[in-house]
Amino acid sequence: MSKKLVLTVVGILIILIAAFFGYKYYQDRNGSPAKAENIPYEKPTAVEKFDEEYDVIVIGGEPEGVAAAVSAARNGSKTLLVENREELGGLFTYGMLNFLDIPQGEKEDSVSKGIFEEWHKLVGKGNAFGIEQAKAAFQKLVDDESLITLTTNTEVTESVLDGNRVVGVKIKNEHGEFDIKGKAFIDATQDADFAVMSNAPYFVGGQDIGIADKKMAVTLMIHLKDVDWDGVKETAKSEKFGVADVTDSVAWGFSDLHYDYEPIEENTRLRGLNLVKIDNDYYINALQIFGIDGLDAESKKEAIEIGKRETDHILNYLQQEFPGFENAKIASYPTELYVRETRHIEAEYQLSMADVWTNRDHWDSIGYGAYPVDVQAQTPSDYGYVLSSPKQYAIPFRTIVPKEIDGLLVAGRSTGYSSLAAGSARVVPTGMITGEAAGVASAIAIEENITFRELSQNEELIEKMRSILSEQGAFVKHIDTDYPYEGEWYDESIQTIMNYGLVVAGYTNDLRVEEPATKQGLLNMINASIERANPEVSKKLEDKIHPLYAEAFSEEKTPLQLTDVTEVLGELFVDDSQASWQTLIDKGIIRANVAENIDATNHELTMKEMYAISGDVINYVKE
Repeated sequence: MSKKLVLTVVGILIILIAAFFGYKYYQDRNGSPAKAENIPYEKPTAVEKFDEEYDVIVIGGEPEGVAAAVSAARNGSKTLLVENREELGGLFTYGMLNFLDIPQGEKEDSVSKGIFEEWHKLVGKGNAFGIEQAKAAFQKLVDDESLITLTTNTEVTESVLDGNRVVGVKIKNEHGEFDIKGKAFIDATQDADFAVMSNAPYFVGGQDIGIADKKMAVTLMIHLKDVDWDGVKETAKSEKFGVADVTDSVAWGFSDLHYDYEPIEENTRLRGLNLVKIDNDYYINALQIFGIDGLDAESKKEAIEIGKRETDHILNYLQQEFPGFENAKIASYPTELYVRETRHIEAEYQLSMADVWTNRDHWDSIGYGAYPVDVQAQTPSDYGYVLSSPKQYAIPFRTIVPKEIDGLLVAGRSTGYSSLAAGSARVVPTGMITGEAAGVASAIAIEENITFRELSQNEELIEKMRSILSEQGAFVKHIDTDYPYEGEWYDESIQTIMNYGLVVAGYTNDLRVEEPATKQGLLNMINASIERANPEVSKKLEDKIHPLYAEAFSEEKTPLQLTDVTEVLGELFVDDSQASWQTLIDKGIIRANVAENIDATNHELTMKEMYAISGDVINYVKE
């Protein structure tokens, strides 16, 4: 063979190798799952005989529970994992939620590391995964730890307390009823069921911001087969249903379906599609069902039946209107709903919306969240919103330590987040971070013979926990990150109104602070501020606020003047619509540092000044 021919052959090989790795890079960047490990799988069973005591007992086989149990076992704890379903995976497997919301940090890569990342690699590292593959991956993580005993089809019937400390659990399965002692307990159920059973304090929905009936839409996933993926790609290119992106395994967008599709079931709606392709299985996250109580079994059962009927209608619509779905068929229905919000445990530290907005780090950080603050629609007449889009923010260990009850940690979406912060922190990868930290913390608390509350106050032991997490592959490094309007005179005011969800910054974090404010906008914000910060005060002021509304909204929108502020606040809080700006300052309604930055002469105000005034009103009515 000539030298020239050899060089030609080598060149061709180099090109082919480069093309291969380039294609793999394209797949990874675009969410196409790489070929995952072929994991052998055997369905778990209910245990016949238990030990009298375990070091750590984890309640709930959700992804967060798997992370907690694996982490505890790796740190030397004899661990019992109790799941009432037949198999592991919870929302991911029984709810079929297989389009991953992976929090992307400041460097635009995943901040969800550790055990989540291990599981993610097992299912292919993409934005989507197969349901059976996910079950097998969770099972493998558990099976690889000899210190874990897994029992499925097993119900928790009682939490056993000694004073305010959880010391045991009563469970039952097909083999009988069992009383089991434990040194540490981790609740990894979706709704913090075991924590509530243990008398841990909590609130529901938006009770923390005066919206007791806040119920985000629930979703029944749609599982189809025989979809023509090329047809879906062509529909995306045509923008028939709006802008959309389609890769080899996922698609998202098509937001015009919000308006084009007409549901037949009351209190339902189809939004833009989040669509997953796994071989000939296609999963859609788009069907919203409103007014459902996620803590009521009958309400959830009814929602599933509503969802099934609406799914039939959706399929018929897609077959007729959406190229690519002509021959699609329903493959199956999920047995569980995707419920976004129910309880929020009251914790030693309640992660606030201000923490998320300011990308705040914490001395006891156990990992990071970074997902946009996604507040889903609550009625068919609204479309939800993104409150803000953080770079990344720390999850403090104190958020998983419930108030009042010892011996217990809570991992997952119902842990110690405010209802608004949970719009970001509720996603499963972040939940698995809390589960992994709970496992490490349990081992340390047992070794040191201290409570979790004592651990949460011990800087030396917290640093030990963080070091162990880092060694396990978790991302806990302290990061100093800036945030919008940092250092401005109205910075603190924005954080205050953010905590009550009174402004929407969206994906761009733009609050339009330099735009002119209006009198009508002020009334809306002041009224909402009072309602959310102190509902009792709001009721007392109803007779005063209604005439102000009637007058302002009978006119066209007008620029906000300082005299409008003094008139409104004077009428509400001083019984004098002629009160002066100085009177508001003297009464403590407007703080001195805010007043210093607002010109006392009558002039047109901007949004930032309105935000600052509203923040002061919140602080005033809270006191």
